[in-house]
Amino acid sequence: MRYIDPLAFGGKLLEVEKPSRYLGGEYGRLAKPDAALQTVVAFPDLYEIGMSNQALRILYNALNALPDVSCDRAFAPAMDFEALLRAEKTPLYGLDTGVALGDVDILMFTLGYELGATEILTMLDLSGIPLHCEDRAQTDPIILIGGPCASNPLPLAQFVDAFWLGEAEDGFFALAGELRDAKIKGGKRDDLLERLVSHPSVWSWKRRNEKKTRAIDKDFALRPASAAVFPIPNMKVVQHHGAVEIMRGCPNGCRFCHAGFWYRPMRQKTPDVIAREVADFVRKGGYREISLSSLSSGDYQGVEALIDRLNAEYAAARVSFQLPSLKVSTFSLPLLDKISAVRKSGLTFAVETPDARRQSALNKDVTLDQTTDVILEARKRGWRGAKFYFMVGLSESEDEAENIVAFVKETARRTRTHFNVNVGVFIPKPHTPFQWLRQIDEETARKRLNHIRDSLKPLGHRIGVQDPFVSMIEGVISRGDERAGTLIESAFRRGCRLDAWNEHIKRDVWRELFAENRTFVNETLAEKDADAPLPWRNIISGVSDSFLKKERDKAAVSEKTLPCEEYCPHLCGVCGKENRVVKNSVAGNADAGDSLPVFETLKKTPANSPAYRVIFTFSKKGRAVFYSHLDVIEIFSMALIRAGLPVKFSEGFNPLPRLEIAAPLSLGVEAEGELAAIETEVFVESGVFLSAFNAQLPQGLYAAGAENVVVPFGAKKRSMASMVRGFSYKNGDTVDFVEPADEKAYRKARGDSLFGLVRTATLTDSI
Repeated sequence: MRYIDPLAFGGKLLEVEKPSRYLGGEYGRLAKPDAALQTVVAFPDLYEIGMSNQALRILYNALNALPDVSCDRAFAPAMDFEALLRAEKTPLYGLDTGVALGDVDILMFTLGYELGATEILTMLDLSGIPLHCEDRAQTDPIILIGGPCASNPLPLAQFVDAFWLGEAEDGFFALAGELRDAKIKGGKRDDLLERLVSHPSVWSWKRRNEKKTRAIDKDFALRPASAAVFPIPNMKVVQHHGAVEIMRGCPNGCRFCHAGFWYRPMRQKTPDVIAREVADFVRKGGYREISLSSLSSGDYQGVEALIDRLNAEYAAARVSFQLPSLKVSTFSLPLLDKISAVRKSGLTFAVETPDARRQSALNKDVTLDQTTDVILEARKRGWRGAKFYFMVGLSESEDEAENIVAFVKETARRTRTHFNVNVGVFIPKPHTPFQWLRQIDEETARKRLNHIRDSLKPLGHRIGVQDPFVSMIEGVISRGDERAGTLIESAFRRGCRLDAWNEHIKRDVWRELFAENRTFVNETLAEKDADAPLPWRNIISGVSDSFLKKERDKAAVSEKTLPCEEYCPHLCGVCGKENRVVKNSVAGNADAGDSLPVFETLKKTPANSPAYRVIFTFSKKGRAVFYSHLDVIEIFSMALIRAGLPVKFSEGFNPLPRLEIAAPLSLGVEAEGELAAIETEVFVESGVFLSAFNAQLPQGLYAAGAENVVVPFGAKKRSMASMVRGFSYKNGDTVDFVEPADEKAYRKARGDSLFGLVRTATLTDSI
């Protein structure tokens, strides 16, 4: 196998944006370079997006828990790093071990968004893997895709050897064990692939006429706690918090929602399991913000009691909890108070459409009165903003945009609030009651979006609208057949990269391709005949076609369907002997263990107490020289929490550890003796601090020395900057002493030659 050391790029890494994306070395990395079965889970977007993805973390943690199975991680490179890889003739590699992606046994992609398709081809090409399945040799990895987009595999079928349908917990990890055993016995690529595609939840183009069934995790609500904590990112990612999945599936049956149908039935974890997973994210991960995630968190039975329990255990450690998916009807005043006990996150209302009749067609119910009542009460409790989500294209009515404008204006008038308003374009998705509907054309969508923006932006609201042409691309890939693969490959070969990013997508290229394939594009976006075979007809989601058609017909007359219950009268086909709706009250108690508060002895220091500080020096070497100053602050903050140290927090809206680093360090400069301090609630002996803190740091960072300082109550604390007399910069045998006031000019004078310098802080006589 080939192994790549990203440090071999040297100073060239300083030429790319955010080099820490490509370094690895994070705390909690788990991959095993000597395992019999070598896999990589890849995410077709940038590191900061992929490391926020829950599916990737589940796969990574669970596969690495298997004996003799290794799962490394890889992410799409930004275009500057792609150019560097091509210039250096270096393949894409896993971040934990540096293994070249083309040398592993199985390369897995988790795809949750259609616009990641071209990036899959980019990652294959950069790895030296033939794009087409038919061109791969025995030495090439098996390419496997899972995630929501696998529900219609045809657009990527010519590039992907196999598609896992559904939830990995239901059989995939057992299958990985079988593949490991086959590999140990001498099985080659073809042997492993044959075993893989024989699974009832694995679809492949070679067996395209076989019906394959979505895997459903029947034990989701009963399984002992298993938090997907590791690894801990070394830079701020998009969702920089722990994510505990409290419920899978959704009871509400919103007819446009692909996830709501694809992840049926609803299953709720017990509070004990949730509490244990929260404890893992805080104690093992160092997170202070925990998202209690699901498709509709307010439908979790006993959600207020759950928040009460978690606040009681973690408020002293300044750990806050978010419920990111709350329906307006599940908001309550006590719940608002509970989720804002430590910090206030934003309020989000997914209205989709304000028209009551159309809402009933969607199987939703969000009224103007409900919404304004919640916002008014939230304002009384200190909340200052709210976000609305709407969609256009849900109705043929010309009044659709004006209805949205009127709803926002009236809500603003009643609440005296300005809002963030995001408006998307409705895209009919496979396996939903709306899978047969026409997608609104670009011109009509743009006209409606422009009306909303032009009407509301002058009133002080912040308006974000989805590009309707990008929505067309998503719609074509979402509902297309194998011909969509030709479009995807042509787009890749014409330079399309990171299509999910507005600043990167090449609209002109996609427009050319749409013009060249106009018949196919129009056919895909058009209304479907109810009896015509759909591209995904051999993918069995568990929800029957007859139920989807009934729901489509009920939408046409704005008739609602009641939420899913264990014994509901509208059987969709999912529930049966093995699968059923599970509420936490009947799920039983898994072996969650005892309650695990973060700091058992943590007590807030009385107001007239002295200030306890640990002042420490640290080095920054190897991979760490490419971590930014803000990255280091976040790494240290999370390491302090993991270490169980009783850190003192700031007051205010967003409490932060009272951590101070004396001076920022330029990227590429190695550090021998940087100066920092942390304030604690109680006295922590310096040796205890060093031992606990160093055990939680990633590669390249190390605290070398520490000293306790007790500042009497009322006395002034010295800043870290005031304790630095200057800096010694070493370059080979040359040493330059630079005073703090002159450092900026020194760095500027050296320009690009900072890489390879070693800085050491020279302290004043006393700290």
